[in-house]
Amino acid sequence: MEKGNHSEATEFILSGLTDRPELQVPLFVVFLLINGITLVGNGGMILLIWIDPRLHTPMYFFLSHLSFCDLCVSLIISPKMLLNFLAERKNISYTACAVQMFLAIIFGDLEGLLLAVMAYDRYVAICNPLLYTVSMSRQLCILLVAGVYAVGVLDSVLNTCFTFRLSFCSSNIINHFFCDVPPLLALSCSDTHINEIVIFAFISCIQVISFVTILLSYVCITSTILQMRSADGWSKAFSTCTFHLTAVVLFYGPQLFMYLRPTSSYSMDTDKVTTVFYTLVIPMLNPLIYSLRNTEVKDALRIAMNKLQSNS
Repeated sequence: MEKGNHSEATEFILSGLTDRPELQVPLFVVFLLINGITLVGNGGMILLIWIDPRLHTPMYFFLSHLSFCDLCVSLIISPKMLLNFLAERKNISYTACAVQMFLAIIFGDLEGLLLAVMAYDRYVAICNPLLYTVSMSRQLCILLVAGVYAVGVLDSVLNTCFTFRLSFCSSNIINHFFCDVPPLLALSCSDTHINEIVIFAFISCIQVISFVTILLSYVCITSTILQMRSADGWSKAFSTCTFHLTAVVLFYGPQLFMYLRPTSSYSMDTDKVTTVFYTLVIPMLNPLIYSLRNTEVKDALRIAMNKLQSNS
């Protein structure tokens, strides 16, 4: 970075998760394993849903996009993170930083929005089962997913443009392991007031709408289940929601921790750990959550494996 009154950052340095040299190689191995499981799990889930006709339902259509989202988050963040564990100079170009932020925001938004869409799908399936195939038509599913992507792109364009219109002239060291908005705002020597308003407005709007949709869906689902007289009906209804509820808790838990904790306890190091959880760990766990006790997925996987063995 050049010095002077008009100096601007041409590249950034990512401080990473830790600056302790003895932890770099062990962390590289851990996150390489996490990345491998994420790629295999989500890639396998997408492929399984695509090749098995029994999984061509709205629920698995949305799940395939959730897996695609998790796959993309891992590919956006992990490669540079893994490289920096072993690199002496952990630099990232100005353009690459902007692109990484742009894509990370899109798929970060998609995760929450898709969970809301999936909650609505479960609401229709349980509360209006006779109208499910009509209500959740192929056209509506495509429109819902298209809307989710459109919202993610719009939010990302605004946040990325507002962030990179700022001047970065005091330091180029980002206290994070990827190009996220808050640590970049902390680096800027410009007035970030407008940026903070835009970020708060859009993130709050997206997260509140997603969370309220999930909450209302499960209030209706719970009310319907409680009216069921059959124990089998209870069991079947709860089993269709268990996987989704687990994913919701894992996704919103860290975020609620970040936003609801006292300001006095704010720490960028704590934020790094929390961000690791919902950007790298959750994408690894999601395909496991939806497959370990899901009979339909396990049956589809068993058939696929048998076909591979018979062909070989």
